Amino acid sequence: MSEDNTANGDRKPEAGKVSNAKKQTNRRRALRTILLTGGVLGAAGSGFLPLIYSKKHRLRPPGALDEKDFLSSCIKCGQCVQVCPVEAIKLADLVDGMGVGTPYIDAREQACDFSCDAVQCILACPTGSLTYHKPAHMTVRPGAELSSKPILLAKEKDAEPTLNLAERIGVARLTRPESCLAIQGKGFKGSARGANFEGKLRYMSVDRWKPIPVNDYKYDREVCDLCEQACPIKGAITVEMGLGKDGKMKGIPVVHEACVGCGVCEMICPTEPASIEIIPGEGWRA
Repeated sequence: MSEDNTANGDRKPEAGKVSNAKKQTNRRRALRTILLTGGVLGAAGSGFLPLIYSKKHRLRPPGALDEKDFLSSCIKCGQCVQVCPVEAIKLADLVDGMGVGTPYIDAREQACDFSCDAVQCILACPTGSLTYHKPAHMTVRPGAELSSKPILLAKEKDAEPTLNLAERIGVARLTRPESCLAIQGKGFKGSARGANFEGKLRYMSVDRWKPIPVNDYKYDREVCDLCEQACPIKGAITVEMGLGKDGKMKGIPVVHEACVGCGVCEMICPTEPASIEIIPGEGWRA
């Protein structure tokens, strides 16, 4: 009888061996555990990342209130984004935590060159998050106040050449002097950021009213001074020239109190990464 059962395929599994069905069940359970664990960790990470990135200071549009006041008053309507002629203003995404949806400028990608002349983002803001003048109860952070209204080079010969700004949004700093072409005594020829760069800038020698693609404009400088050449604010930055120890003409970018933090110098800097950058919310210090 037992021999017949064995012949018919009714042999019992040997001790210590697991059936194929049992193996597949175990695999499914393990895979389900891995996926659930990954989902939990992913959800935790998605909540943690905004806390990390929200600590990163964003460069806000001209006239922005100090960060806490800005975040509490901005209704994220996007009006400032719509009126910017060079599309410099973007809206922050999820990783900005509490700042998600608020406007900011990535100066390296596209700086504010004041092509609108009247700073239309301030005019468009319905809440005063961007404003020409702060309410009296709000303090001015140290070094933010401009000693005088900045003169816009594109309007220097006009009846009203100044911008109606009372505070700067940041300050330019030579953060990587070792890579600066001027300090090395090197010149620059060609488009500042290469053929694939999509940024725009108003060049007065081309058209003082209309910004053009940066890659359409060709530079030819014996010693690089693109940051000074491109700066839209009179007296905000100069490249001081002199002879180096090797007898070669060299320069060093010097930022002056007129700097408003627009970011054009950072955008136009031909080194990668930029040798000069805007520090958001930074105040002026001599």
